[in-house]
Amino acid sequence: MAGLKEIRTRITSIKTTRQVTSAMKMVSAAKLKKAQDAIINFRPYAQRLQVIMEQVAGSLHGQNISPYCAKRDTENILLIVITSNRGLCGGFNSNVIKEFQEVLSTKYSAEYSAGRVKIMAIGKQGERLLKSARYKVDVSNNDIWDNFSYPAVETMANQLMEEFSQGIFDKVDILFNEFVNAAMQRPIVQEFLPVQIQESEQTGDEGLIIYEPSKSEIAREMIPRMLRTQFYKALLDSWAAEHGARMTAMHLATDNATELINDLTLVYNKARQATITKEILEISAGAEALRG
Repeated sequence: MAGLKEIRTRITSIKTTRQVTSAMKMVSAAKLKKAQDAIINFRPYAQRLQVIMEQVAGSLHGQNISPYCAKRDTENILLIVITSNRGLCGGFNSNVIKEFQEVLSTKYSAEYSAGRVKIMAIGKQGERLLKSARYKVDVSNNDIWDNFSYPAVETMANQLMEEFSQGIFDKVDILFNEFVNAAMQRPIVQEFLPVQIQESEQTGDEGLIIYEPSKSEIAREMIPRMLRTQFYKALLDSWAAEHGARMTAMHLATDNATELINDLTLVYNKARQATITKEILEISAGAEALRG
């Protein structure tokens, strides 16, 4: 059994750790509130914009609407892996990497073997995990989290759309954690480019809608806007999910530290009582020897 001094040192150390994890939990909870409000308020706009775009573009029946809808032979693929710059958030980052490995081994195995899959990492933790797993990270853009805003994301989305339209990439997928609630995040794969448009059938209300300007012009204007919105939504989802995962991880760490302190305190009290009992027995034995 460890000595009393060693046990006291461990208890003091764990109490200090508990103070840190408790403080980090409260900071993450405050940041989560802001991020959660942002993604909850933004989702209806992004979803409705996509629905309107699909209704307009789907009614054009195969017309050449936008270069971002062009379906080409999948020669070059870009996978964008979105993680965080900071750790201490449980399995938040590793879950995205597992999803990436699953996609790479099942969906793009032949293309990856032929060297036709490029990897973009957004987040220092994801870049580190990818490199430790011996994946080549072709592009990294970790600074986006230092100044996370729509204009910064819009610039990156415009660059991706430009590279797709120039034929540098034939397909772009995004892998990120979708925010479900504070305690749950779901890693998903979202097809970013080309834009998938399903042709819609004519309805009885089609003749009652007046489009100004024409539907094709509206679609050409809305598709880039929708793409920028979807890219921002993916980053916003990951941002909220990160704070939720960190708050949950720090909450569990604080609870575990409290439980460990209680266990060590019990061990300390038992050891202290045993030491006192031993000393009393030694004194009693010495007194009896003096009497004898």
